[in-house]
Formats: sequence, structure tokens, C-alpha cells
Amino acid sequence: MKSPKKSKGITNSNLLLIITIVVFFAMYIGAMIFQGKGFLKPQTFLNILNANAALIITSCGMSIVMITGGIDISVGGVAALVSMCCAVYLDFHDGNVFGAVLIALGIGLAFGLVQGFLVAYLGIQPFIVSLAGMFFARGMTTIVNTNPFNVANEAFVALKNTRVVVPGLGVVNKIGKYVDAYVEIGVVVALLLVVILFCVLRWTKPGRNFYAVGGNQQSALMLGINVKRTKFLAHLLCGLLAGIGGFVYFMHVGSGSASHASGMEMNAIASSIIGGTMLTGGVGNIIGTLFGVLSLSTIQNIVSSAGLDQAWWTGITVAAMLCLFLVIQSVIMNRKKKIKRIK
Repeated sequence: MKSPKKSKGITNSNLLLIITIVVFFAMYIGAMIFQGKGFLKPQTFLNILNANAALIITSCGMSIVMITGGIDISVGGVAALVSMCCAVYLDFHDGNVFGAVLIALGIGLAFGLVQGFLVAYLGIQPFIVSLAGMFFARGMTTIVNTNPFNVANEAFVALKNTRVVVPGLGVVNKIGKYVDAYVEIGVVVALLLVVILFCVLRWTKPGRNFYAVGGNQQSALMLGINVKRTKFLAHLLCGLLAGIGGFVYFMHVGSGSASHASGMEMNAIASSIIGGTMLTGGVGNIIGTLFGVLSLSTIQNIVSSAGLDQAWWTGITVAAMLCLFLVIQSVIMNRKKKIKRIK
């Protein structure tokens, strides 16, 4: 029974992944050709990873929820709350890094548990639940501390300043000194999570259940899949990843502020869509989400390096890119429906 499926050729998920990867490389190579200098340096690409490690993690969580047919717009608020709580704990309560990590995981799990229960077992719309979660997280961030400040905890500062050297990608600067290419610890964490989540979605039963529930809930029920538990697990994972992403974001910025991670939830949704995750559920790929984040950041860097520093130009280009991928998704889904009707 499985052989006919293989004969269909490329799947919708793989087709969207290929399109995302091709678009990313086309944009980056185009930037190297036409804008040169900065984009030709390997460290420029690595800096994209450094600046977006937290977004990669939260976007992965967003993709998992979207694959099941849901959404979670609280991830940015959770990241901001994690940053503020960890900053206050480290500076005002003589905390340690291990305790800060536990706080980040605890906050993420708490949001995932509550929101997952409300969505999966009480049947409340995920948008409404996560909207409430977003407002709650942002409000709690301000309650924890109102004033932005930089963390001075020595152990944390040492961790924040730790760099992982990437061999073979360094360059010789203007004074003839060789400068190593590097990534921050958060990038290592993000890439490890991408690999783990890719394996989970592709080769484990819970991963297959996410796709089945997002594709067709009634069919999933008939196959004996516990739909409620699957949705709950998706939101729980998303909350946990938002907590981890919040700590990675905190390691990058090294401060606490109520304005931190502003717009992260929208960027996570955009990255997931650009990466090939369908808003209707059932289709998505974690590797695509990674390239979605890279594509989003690359287009922002291209706009900035072109001298269009005003915020609206970035917004316009991101909106255009998002619309393009939504149109591509629509075309692919219409093609799938036509094929089904013919059969």
C-alpha cells in the first residue's frame, strides 16, 4: 500500500522546503554579487545566526503548533518575561546561571501547560488563549521590574561572552591580523534543537501524530490518535521552546527590559510560513523553518545595507515576502486538490 505514495514524487512539504532553500540562496548570493563587501565575509552569515538563535528556537515551537492546526502568539511575551526574571534573579538575588536556566524552563513549561490544557481539553481557540498569554506575559514582565538594566553577574557575563570558533572561516583584517570566525553558545543550542526536533517530527510516533491531527482531525481519531493529548503536547513543546528561546535571547542581549523580544511572535509566524509550514496544518518542516528565519533576516539585512534604514521599508519587504510564500502555498494546495479530484 505504501508504494503508490512513493510514486507520486515530491511531497508538498518537500516542495515548499526546496522553494524556501532556493529563495534563501538566491537572495544571499544576489546580495553577495550586488552589495558585496559585508555579505562576502563568512562572519556576516554567522552574525545572522548569532542575532537570530532565539528566533530559530521559538519558530520551531511555532511550527509544531501550526502543524497541528493551531497557533501561539505568546512566545515573544514569554521570551521577554524569561529575560526579565532571569536578569532580576541574577543581579538582585545573587542567583547563579543554573538557577536562571531552571527559571526559564519553568516559565516556558508553565505557559505551555496552561495554554495547552485550555486549547486541547477545554476547546478554546488557540489564538484567543495565546493572545491572553501574550498580554499576561508582557504585563508580568513589567511587574517583575519596570526599568531596563544590564546584568552584571560575573558568571553570566562570562557565559554571554563565550564564543565558539568556527575553523577555516576566519579572515585577515586591515592590519594583517587573522580574526577567527565565531558563533555564540545560543547558536549551538538552536542548531542542536533543530536537529532533535527534525528527528522527532520525522521518525517518532508523536511527530507523525502532529501531522495527522493537523491534516484531518476526524481521520486522526479514526486511526486511534488521541487528538486532545497531541494538541496539548504541541503547545507544551512550544511553551518549553519559548522558555529556552527566551534564555538564549537573554544570553544574546545580556539585559532585562519590558520591551525585549518585541514582535518576536510575528517574526516566528512569518518564519514558519516562509519555511513551508501551512497555516491550515498538516504540512511543515523544521529545516524549512530554519531557512525561513535565515531568509527573513537576510532580506532585512539587504534592505538595511541598501540604505533603507526606515522601519517601514523592512516591514514592506517582509510583507511582500510573506505574501509571496502564501501565494505559493495556495497554488500548491490547489494543485493537490485537483490531483485528488482527478483520481
